[in-house]
Amino acid sequence: MNEFEAIWERLESKLSKTAVKSREKLPYTTFDGVHDDKSETDICWWTNGFWPGLMWIMYNATGKEDYLITARKAEEKLDRAFYLRDGLHHDVGFMWHLSCGADYRLTGSEDARVRALYAADFLAARYRLNGGFIRAWNAENGDSREGRTIIDCMMNIPLLYWASGETGDDRYKEIAMSHADMTLRDHVRGDGSVNHICIHDPKTGELIKTLGGQGFAEGSSWSRGQAWAIYGFAQSYMKTGEERHFDAAKRCANYFIAMTIEDAVPQSDFRAPKGKILYDTTAGVIAACGMIEIANCGGEAAYRYAAERIVKETAERFCDFTLNEDSVVQMGSESYHSDKGQLPIIYGDFYFAEALSLLLGFGRTN
Repeated sequence: MNEFEAIWERLESKLSKTAVKSREKLPYTTFDGVHDDKSETDICWWTNGFWPGLMWIMYNATGKEDYLITARKAEEKLDRAFYLRDGLHHDVGFMWHLSCGADYRLTGSEDARVRALYAADFLAARYRLNGGFIRAWNAENGDSREGRTIIDCMMNIPLLYWASGETGDDRYKEIAMSHADMTLRDHVRGDGSVNHICIHDPKTGELIKTLGGQGFAEGSSWSRGQAWAIYGFAQSYMKTGEERHFDAAKRCANYFIAMTIEDAVPQSDFRAPKGKILYDTTAGVIAACGMIEIANCGGEAAYRYAAERIVKETAERFCDFTLNEDSVVQMGSESYHSDKGQLPIIYGDFYFAEALSLLLGFGRTN
């Protein structure tokens, strides 16, 4: 048994219990070691697809029925979000591509297919035809936020690539590629770091300004945004074969690797002032998934080595494999200035499991 098989065995031993314990929930984090439940407090919350997505990763690798049952329960809960359209935004990709999309790909469920296609239609409808980008958020407190794009959306457009392949309608793919090209132009800087938020003229697409978003400040380098870029451009290349997207994935990965030479697990912001230690383990495992796929697509072996280093360090230093804590990956960070400090977040567990699954050759679920 190699070291990644050993880590997987510990992960599966725990999740086989947690899958049953948290079956009626849509977890985001834990309180006193117990999963919370966003299905009770915010059914439109952007992370609600990661729990069922995690269950599908485990089902794909093990074939255990408990994972399928829990994933399907979560998908049924998510149906309520479709009736609250004003609460949904660009993150419908995270919510339904990773959950119902995986269900359909693994089981052929027609109900799951319809849910995922409905989400794809919703995401496509957010595209600004004149500006050439997908609008991130809805209006808030009198601000229309029409021209705002965020780096995170690179991880939602795979839903559109899938929808094109599934329906034979190229319009989904064209929207996804247009948004990816805007992201490459306006979010990715010359040194491979990224802007979290860009504000555009909604009619022309012209870049007006950038914002620091969840990082330290404007012009800084939020590590999870960097990770979204790495993995998002890698997936865009996998779906389109566009070399410019592959080059972007590698440039963003090179920057991430350079910033984590001394410590494989990243800080929340690579350009934050020295002195404050604020890890974001979630950024590390997201980036690891992207780097594995870069290597799988013909990138240098150094990308896989960097990913393996992140996964090993995360497992050794930041994972709780006991049954006293429902979450696995600890020390995530919502944003640099969050008053919540370090906390486990469900997408940390999802991408940790996905990275292991990719390293062990179990195949993709999304």
